[in-house]
Amino acid sequence: MSRKKVHDKEFEIYIPSAEIRKVISEMAIKINQDLAGKDVIFLGILNGAFMFASDLFREITLDCQISFLKLASYAGTSSTGNVKRLIGINEDIFQKTVVILEDIVDTGVTLDNIIKQLKGYEPAEIKVATLLYKPDAYTKDLKLDYVGLEIPNDFVLGYGLDYEGLGRNLADLYKVVED
Repeated sequence: MSRKKVHDKEFEIYIPSAEIRKVISEMAIKINQDLAGKDVIFLGILNGAFMFASDLFREITLDCQISFLKLASYAGTSSTGNVKRLIGINEDIFQKTVVILEDIVDTGVTLDNIIKQLKGYEPAEIKVATLLYKPDAYTKDLKLDYVGLEIPNDFVLGYGLDYEGLGRNLADLYKVVED
């Protein structure tokens, strides 16, 4: 099994890029069906969701927009529980269908914060699409409309997700090796 060392941790391939692409294609089909005829704007959450947002958006056939929000809630390998809005939204989302694009939903703290902020702009509806979901870590009761893959509560890296700034460029998804 292929391993990568990032900073002080070893990671092994967990989900190959071909499987990620297949999951995203299936998600895009469902989104295209569900949101046909609606005024849609996708909001990718940076930095982690940039690869997911790019690959998903290529397969979206709706007339729609995309923009990005940047937030921070991680320090090292665990959530700090503190969410700060670093870069806000510039687009008008009033009465639009907003689809939040997340790389991973674990505790749900970041997502809860984003949804609370977006509701102030009075969108028609807010939907959530996440590539990865950790049900064992989830502490909120928010609806996740589109979930690519459910994974255990392991620390993962690659495909846009990082460890202390490194590893986002890996095409496959890796998980930390616990020795």
